[in-house]
Amino acid sequence: MKKLFIVAIATLLSYSASAQMSTYDPFFRFGLKAGVNLSNIRGNDLSLGSGGSAFNFEDNSNRALGFAGGVFFRFGRKFYVQPEILLSQKGGTFNVYRDGVTNEEGKLDVRFSNLDVPVMLGGRFGKFFRVNVGPVASLRMTNSGKISDAFNQYTDNEVEETYNNNVTFGYQAGVGFDFGRLSLDVRYEGNLNDVVNINYNNVETANKFGRKSNLFQATLGIAIL
Repeated sequence: MKKLFIVAIATLLSYSASAQMSTYDPFFRFGLKAGVNLSNIRGNDLSLGSGGSAFNFEDNSNRALGFAGGVFFRFGRKFYVQPEILLSQKGGTFNVYRDGVTNEEGKLDVRFSNLDVPVMLGGRFGKFFRVNVGPVASLRMTNSGKISDAFNQYTDNEVEETYNNNVTFGYQAGVGFDFGRLSLDVRYEGNLNDVVNINYNNVETANKFGRKSNLFQATLGIAIL
Protein backbone atom coordinates (compact mmCIF):
# COMPACT_ATOMS: atom_id res chain seq x y z
CA MET A 1 0.00 0.00 0.00
CA LYS A 2 2.82 2.41 0.90
CA LYS A 3 4.58 1.78 -2.43
CA LEU A 4 1.31 2.23 -4.28
CA PHE A 5 0.76 5.57 -2.51
CA ILE A 6 4.27 6.76 -3.41
CA VAL A 7 3.78 5.76 -7.05
CA ALA A 8 0.43 7.56 -7.14
CA ILE A 9 1.95 10.79 -5.70
CA ALA A 10 4.86 10.63 -8.13
CA THR A 11 2.47 10.09 -11.04
CA LEU A 12 0.32 13.02 -9.90
CA LEU A 13 3.33 15.34 -9.58
CA SER A 14 4.64 14.27 -12.97
CA TYR A 15 1.22 14.88 -14.54
CA SER A 16 0.94 18.26 -12.82
CA ALA A 17 4.40 19.34 -14.02
CA SER A 18 3.62 18.16 -17.55
CA ALA A 19 0.31 20.02 -17.54
CA GLN A 20 1.99 23.19 -16.28
CA MET A 21 4.62 22.97 -19.02
CA SER A 22 1.90 22.70 -21.65
CA THR A 23 -0.28 25.51 -20.26
CA TYR A 24 2.18 28.06 -18.84
CA ASP A 25 2.85 30.51 -21.65
CA PRO A 26 2.35 34.13 -20.48
CA PHE A 27 3.13 37.25 -22.49
CA PHE A 28 5.16 38.67 -19.56
CA ARG A 29 7.59 36.81 -17.34
CA PHE A 30 9.60 37.99 -14.36
CA GLY A 31 12.02 35.68 -12.63
CA LEU A 32 15.34 34.86 -11.02
CA LYS A 33 18.34 33.24 -12.68
CA ALA A 34 21.76 32.02 -11.60
CA GLY A 35 24.65 30.20 -13.16
CA VAL A 36 28.34 30.33 -14.04
CA ASN A 37 30.75 32.23 -16.30
CA LEU A 38 33.84 30.79 -17.97
CA SER A 39 35.73 33.96 -18.92
CA ASN A 40 39.05 35.04 -20.35
CA ILE A 41 40.89 38.30 -21.13
CA ARG A 42 42.73 38.47 -24.44
CA GLY A 43 44.98 40.96 -26.21
CA ASN A 44 48.50 41.50 -27.52
CA ASP A 45 51.32 40.04 -25.44
CA LEU A 46 53.56 42.70 -23.89
CA SER A 47 57.35 42.59 -23.62
CA LEU A 48 59.52 45.52 -22.56
CA GLY A 49 62.95 46.16 -21.07
CA SER A 50 63.32 47.32 -17.49
CA GLY A 51 66.75 47.91 -15.92
CA GLY A 52 68.41 45.41 -18.22
CA SER A 53 65.73 42.76 -17.63
CA ALA A 54 62.93 41.80 -20.00
CA PHE A 55 59.43 41.99 -18.55
CA ASN A 56 56.92 39.71 -20.31
CA PHE A 57 53.16 39.71 -19.90
CA GLU A 58 51.38 36.97 -21.83
CA ASP A 59 47.78 35.79 -22.04
CA ASN A 60 46.98 32.39 -20.60
CA SER A 61 44.44 30.05 -22.22
CA ASN A 62 42.96 29.06 -18.85
CA ARG A 63 39.46 30.42 -18.24
CA ALA A 64 38.28 31.84 -14.92
CA LEU A 65 35.18 30.38 -13.25
CA GLY A 66 32.77 32.92 -11.78
CA PHE A 67 29.18 33.39 -10.59
CA ALA A 68 26.39 35.05 -12.57
CA GLY A 69 22.93 35.74 -11.20
CA GLY A 70 20.10 38.24 -10.93
CA VAL A 71 16.66 38.94 -12.39
CA PHE A 72 15.13 38.88 -15.85
CA PHE A 73 12.05 40.33 -17.54
CA ARG A 74 10.58 38.86 -20.73
CA PHE A 75 8.00 40.56 -22.95
CA GLY A 76 6.48 38.50 -25.75
CA ARG A 77 5.99 34.91 -26.83
CA LYS A 78 7.11 33.99 -30.36
CA PHE A 79 9.25 37.12 -30.56
CA TYR A 80 10.40 38.67 -27.31
CA VAL A 81 12.57 41.25 -25.58
CA GLN A 82 14.37 40.14 -22.40
CA PRO A 83 16.20 42.75 -20.28
CA GLU A 84 18.25 41.42 -17.36
CA ILE A 85 20.14 42.77 -14.36
CA LEU A 86 22.94 40.46 -13.25
CA LEU A 87 25.84 40.36 -10.85
CA SER A 88 28.65 38.78 -12.86
CA GLN A 89 32.17 37.66 -11.92
CA LYS A 90 34.67 37.75 -14.79
CA GLY A 91 38.41 37.51 -15.20
CA GLY A 92 41.33 35.73 -16.75
CA THR A 93 44.83 34.37 -16.22
CA PHE A 94 48.19 35.79 -17.37
CA ASN A 95 51.77 34.55 -17.35
CA VAL A 96 54.09 37.22 -15.91
CA TYR A 97 57.88 36.75 -15.81
CA ARG A 98 61.35 38.23 -16.33
CA ASP A 99 64.06 37.21 -18.80
CA GLY A 100 61.90 34.61 -20.56
CA VAL A 101 61.66 32.37 -17.47
CA THR A 102 58.17 31.31 -16.39
CA ASN A 103 56.92 29.21 -13.50
CA GLU A 104 53.78 28.63 -11.44
CA GLU A 105 54.51 31.69 -9.30
CA GLY A 106 54.35 33.80 -12.47
CA LYS A 107 50.67 33.04 -13.05
CA LEU A 108 48.41 36.00 -12.35
CA ASP A 109 44.70 35.41 -11.66
CA VAL A 110 42.67 38.57 -12.36
CA ARG A 111 39.04 38.93 -11.19
CA PHE A 112 36.34 41.58 -11.69
CA SER A 113 32.86 41.93 -10.19
CA ASN A 114 30.43 43.58 -12.61
CA LEU A 115 26.83 44.71 -12.80
CA ASP A 116 25.69 43.51 -16.24
CA VAL A 117 22.61 44.76 -18.10
CA PRO A 118 21.99 42.67 -21.25
CA VAL A 119 18.95 43.34 -23.45
CA MET A 120 18.24 40.23 -25.49
CA LEU A 121 16.09 40.10 -28.63
CA GLY A 122 14.87 36.60 -29.32
CA GLY A 123 12.66 34.25 -31.24
CA ARG A 124 11.02 31.08 -29.99
CA PHE A 125 10.49 27.95 -32.05
CA GLY A 126 7.67 25.89 -30.61
CA LYS A 127 7.26 26.27 -26.85
CA PHE A 128 10.69 25.08 -25.80
CA PHE A 129 13.56 26.27 -28.01
CA ARG A 130 14.79 29.89 -28.25
CA VAL A 131 17.57 31.84 -29.96
CA ASN A 132 18.57 35.34 -28.85
CA VAL A 133 21.13 38.08 -29.35
CA GLY A 134 21.59 41.57 -27.98
CA PRO A 135 23.84 44.25 -26.47
CA VAL A 136 25.20 44.20 -22.92
CA ALA A 137 26.61 47.00 -20.76
CA SER A 138 28.91 46.11 -17.83
CA LEU A 139 29.60 48.41 -14.90
CA ARG A 140 32.74 47.35 -13.02
CA MET A 141 32.20 47.48 -9.25
CA THR A 142 35.37 45.85 -7.88
CA ASN A 143 38.66 44.41 -9.19
CA SER A 144 41.52 42.42 -7.72
CA GLY A 145 44.15 45.09 -8.53
CA LYS A 146 46.70 42.40 -9.41
CA ILE A 147 47.61 43.74 -12.84
CA SER A 148 49.09 47.01 -11.61
CA ASP A 149 50.71 45.13 -8.69
CA ALA A 150 52.52 42.89 -11.20
CA PHE A 151 53.77 45.87 -13.21
CA ASN A 152 55.01 47.57 -10.06
CA GLN A 153 56.78 44.42 -8.89
CA TYR A 154 58.48 43.44 -12.15
CA THR A 155 59.31 46.87 -13.60
CA ASP A 156 60.12 48.76 -10.37
CA ASN A 157 57.95 51.62 -11.60
CA GLU A 158 54.68 52.96 -10.26
CA VAL A 159 51.90 52.48 -12.79
CA GLU A 160 48.26 53.35 -12.72
CA GLU A 161 45.71 50.68 -13.53
CA THR A 162 43.00 52.33 -15.57
CA TYR A 163 39.61 51.17 -16.82
CA ASN A 164 37.59 52.54 -19.71
CA ASN A 165 35.22 54.73 -17.66
CA ASN A 166 34.51 51.61 -15.59
CA VAL A 167 31.93 50.71 -18.24
CA THR A 168 32.36 48.26 -21.10
CA PHE A 169 30.00 47.48 -23.95
CA GLY A 170 29.60 44.19 -25.71
CA TYR A 171 27.19 41.64 -27.09
CA GLN A 172 25.68 38.31 -26.10
CA ALA A 173 24.31 35.55 -28.33
CA GLY A 174 23.02 32.10 -27.52
CA VAL A 175 20.22 29.60 -27.22
CA GLY A 176 17.66 28.83 -24.55
CA PHE A 177 15.17 26.15 -23.54
CA ASP A 178 11.89 26.67 -21.68
CA PHE A 179 10.31 23.98 -19.51
CA GLY A 180 7.23 25.61 -18.03
CA ARG A 181 8.49 28.16 -15.53
CA LEU A 182 12.06 26.88 -15.79
CA SER A 183 14.50 28.14 -18.42
CA LEU A 184 18.05 27.17 -19.37
CA ASP A 185 20.29 29.61 -21.28
CA VAL A 186 23.74 29.14 -22.81
CA ARG A 187 25.45 32.24 -24.26
CA TYR A 188 28.68 33.67 -25.59
CA GLU A 189 29.72 37.23 -24.66
CA GLY A 190 32.28 39.46 -26.34
CA ASN A 191 33.46 43.03 -25.69
CA LEU A 192 33.60 45.95 -28.13
CA ASN A 193 35.99 48.07 -26.07
CA ASP A 194 38.94 47.25 -23.77
CA VAL A 195 38.11 46.12 -20.25
CA VAL A 196 41.49 47.22 -18.86
CA ASN A 197 44.73 48.93 -19.85
CA ILE A 198 47.88 50.16 -18.13
CA ASN A 199 49.04 53.77 -18.05
CA TYR A 200 52.79 53.19 -18.28
CA ASN A 201 53.78 56.70 -19.36
CA ASN A 202 54.33 55.29 -22.82
CA VAL A 203 51.65 55.63 -25.48
CA GLU A 204 52.86 52.65 -27.50
CA THR A 205 52.94 50.38 -24.46
CA ALA A 206 49.51 51.48 -23.26
CA ASN A 207 47.98 50.85 -26.68
CA LYS A 208 49.60 47.45 -26.94
CA PHE A 209 48.30 46.41 -23.55
CA GLY A 210 44.59 46.92 -24.41
CA ARG A 211 42.60 43.87 -23.34
CA LYS A 212 39.11 42.63 -24.24
CA SER A 213 37.10 40.02 -22.37
CA ASN A 214 35.05 37.09 -23.61
CA LEU A 215 33.08 34.40 -21.82
CA PHE A 216 30.71 31.47 -22.03
CA GLN A 217 27.75 31.64 -19.67
CA ALA A 218 25.21 29.02 -18.56
CA THR A 219 22.27 29.97 -16.34
CA LEU A 220 19.12 28.36 -14.96
CA GLY A 221 16.12 30.60 -14.41
CA ILE A 222 12.69 30.32 -12.82
CA ALA A 223 9.74 32.58 -13.63
CA ILE A 224 7.97 33.94 -10.55
CA LEU A 225 5.27 35.75 -12.55
